[in-house]
Amino acid sequence: MKISNLEKNFGEFSLRIESLALPPGQIYGIIGPNGSGKTTAIKLIAGLLKPDGGAIDREGLSPRDITLAPRKPYLLHDSVYRNLVYPLRLRGIKPNPHEIDRCLKIAGLENRRDQFALSLSTGEQQKLSLIRALIFSPKLILLDEALSNLDLESVGLFERLILGRQQKEPVTWVIISHQLSHIQRLCSYLFFMHNGTVKAEGPATDVLLRPQNPHLKKYLQHEIFINEDAQWNS
Repeated sequence: MKISNLEKNFGEFSLRIESLALPPGQIYGIIGPNGSGKTTAIKLIAGLLKPDGGAIDREGLSPRDITLAPRKPYLLHDSVYRNLVYPLRLRGIKPNPHEIDRCLKIAGLENRRDQFALSLSTGEQQKLSLIRALIFSPKLILLDEALSNLDLESVGLFERLILGRQQKEPVTWVIISHQLSHIQRLCSYLFFMHNGTVKAEGPATDVLLRPQNPHLKKYLQHEIFINEDAQWNS
């Protein structure tokens, strides 16, 4: 996927991305402070927002090949099972009972398939949203803080699921997260956004361990302090 001269305006906020390339089959991360344009960027990539200028070349991918899992999942007013199979029905794909059972077991929802989805806990709703995003084997997967409401055990479970799936059949992932340890474990390449633009990019180890941009340095220092403080008080 290639992005060129991308523009999007919201009041006083402006997103400007001159050039960005995401070769297929890798796990990318987007980091940056709140309000830097990360969510706007992936909504544009997903086709949920229309750009005011520029172009996104998805290189043959259609909306049927793309999924976005947000921090606050949207769930149908229906059962866990019907929420899970909804993407399949949209695409005319017959649900595979064995695959459905496997996904529900991964999320710990195997005994909740007939339960009203909105009655699940926040973490359970998030896990349902994640397995629903993966159920139709998309080729471009966008995660916007999608692991932030999960406990450490569940985060580890989904990290292993992502990495295991990537080894079997590589697809393109774009992950937004403030959890730098999570980003470091999953992502091979990072983009750092600040004030609506990409200020730095490169291999994850270079961006996280050898930052050159002053805004990036300040952001990393802040996030490391916040995360260490949270662990100290937990």
